[in-house]
Amino acid sequence: MNPSSKIYIAGHNGMVGGAVVRHLVSLGYENIINRERSELDLANQADTRSFFANSKPDIVIMAAAKVGGIHSNNTYPAIFLYENLAVATNTIDSAFRAGTERFLFLGSSCIYPKFASQPIKESSLLTDTLEPTNEAYAIAKIAGLKLCEYYRKQYGVLFHSLMPTNLYGQGDNYHPENSHLLPALIGRFHEAKLANRESVTIWGTGTPRRELMNVDDLADAITHVLSLEDPPDLINAGTGVDHSIMEIAEIVKRIVGFEGEIKTDPSKPDGTPRKLLDVSLLKKYGWSSGIPLEKGIADTYEWYLQERESGKLRSV
Repeated sequence: MNPSSKIYIAGHNGMVGGAVVRHLVSLGYENIINRERSELDLANQADTRSFFANSKPDIVIMAAAKVGGIHSNNTYPAIFLYENLAVATNTIDSAFRAGTERFLFLGSSCIYPKFASQPIKESSLLTDTLEPTNEAYAIAKIAGLKLCEYYRKQYGVLFHSLMPTNLYGQGDNYHPENSHLLPALIGRFHEAKLANRESVTIWGTGTPRRELMNVDDLADAITHVLSLEDPPDLINAGTGVDHSIMEIAEIVKRIVGFEGEIKTDPSKPDGTPRKLLDVSLLKKYGWSSGIPLEKGIADTYEWYLQERESGKLRSV
């Protein structure tokens, strides 16, 4: 990327967008465009087209999305499908109309079939059925990445996609019901520690395996992929290592300092049994993860404590 490029980061207040902003600033990029949702609703086509026509960004990093854990995805599927689909289509088409040179769409590992062969290759996309609990979100993401692929094919624009694995880190959402795996665990173990509880209960059996990647690692991967002259239409981004949910819970328990027991609740859904991405393609293009899980969780817990103390912790 050219340091003078005008870069629009959609979703700059989110966990991913915030990490990308921090990373770009650390690399010396100054011409970064951000808009608050109160200023620009990407689900509104007219407003989105007007914004792109006036700002004309050279590069777009699409990190805006409505996200949540199993509970929120399963409870509000219509909202997840409509909002994410509208945001993706409006932003991609408006960027094209405004002459944007490069567009990087960020998807999610949940786009792959529930029982895809492990580790999951990019070629697994659309080869089988999706995990029912997040099907709506996944369909919207698949539509976005396919739209980028077809705009590139039909018009020759450099619109492409990056598929991150499960993310965690600074800026995550700690809502007690709608948060993802790691913030949910950190919140539960910390509250249990403060209350001197005898146990913490985790959803499901604890046996499903998850690959977790620090969001600052992803920000580095994003800038690397944007430096490639001819990237693939779709490329996975992850660590290449997974752990059972029980193993992750044990790590969080140790870092938080909770001394009680971990219990499981098999009446709650497990979700996808395993979701490990094949990251060999990204490695071939010169990038590998650099933040070990235990260090990343420890750093995240320190950030959580600071945000909680200051009253700024995100929990919406």
